Amino acid sequence: MTERTKPAPHGWLVLDKPRGLGSTQAVGLVKRVLRQGGYEKTKVGHGGTLDPLAEGVLPIALGEATKLAGRMLDASKIYDFTILFGQQTDTLDTEGEVVETSDRIPARADIEAVLPQFTGPIEQAPPAFSAIKIDGKRAYDLARAGQDVEMKLRGVTIHALDVVGDAEGEVTLRAHVSKGTYIRSLARDVAHALGSCGHITYLRRIKAGPFLQTEAISLDSAEEIAKGAPIENLLLPLEAGLDDIPVLTLEPDSAQAVRQGRVLSDLPHSDGLHLAKLGNTPVALMELEAGSAKVVRGFNLPDVAE
Repeated sequence: MTERTKPAPHGWLVLDKPRGLGSTQAVGLVKRVLRQGGYEKTKVGHGGTLDPLAEGVLPIALGEATKLAGRMLDASKIYDFTILFGQQTDTLDTEGEVVETSDRIPARADIEAVLPQFTGPIEQAPPAFSAIKIDGKRAYDLARAGQDVEMKLRGVTIHALDVVGDAEGEVTLRAHVSKGTYIRSLARDVAHALGSCGHITYLRRIKAGPFLQTEAISLDSAEEIAKGAPIENLLLPLEAGLDDIPVLTLEPDSAQAVRQGRVLSDLPHSDGLHLAKLGNTPVALMELEAGSAKVVRGFNLPDVAE
């Protein structure tokens, strides 16, 4: 590392991803602004894919926070989305070709009445235009090639589903969903349950795991990093990606033992996952059972608190 190179940052940049930008492209953008901003080469990953046509909260993990990206993929998400009734497309969004039409445009009261059918554990068929693999090939590649793609039902959980707005011929819903839920499929199924058909014209993620849209920054703000703006003003700490996990406070000796992968014993803490910290520095995720703590995931961070 040269004298002018800044150390690699660790934590989360929560992007407000605009429509038209892919999640992988967003990761590439962050890598570029870090490089241009003079930072040491940094690991970068995202915490849950957003389709290019979707917008909203996209958590970007930097440095040691990338070790938590997998946990973010498993987290629940909240979306706002608009269903346009009367036309269903093959992609279930505005990019596809119309494959089904209906003259029935349901009233708001009918929509509200049907939503309880889609709350709780449900089964849904993912869109044919999705990244799911069928016999080793992406479903969207098969669909684009004109093949009939049969998508198997999969179980997901809709924690909440509510109407947040309506206009002529369309409705906007808010859905709090488990991992693996396809909002395009949910929109299709709601429209069919109402005796109509429909597709999504708007999709925005307003919450991903613990991250809210109020914490999200614009691409313009991210670009300022490349121009020398301090990333500390935009970066959320590594532990921001951990929701409701209790802290296990370490002393220097026990922190050293944890970094060596050793088991801590005789701890008066409850069973379950804990974030072990030395001062303000995260050291590891640890699983406690019967007073013993084993390292689940270690973090290689400097002891800034010492």
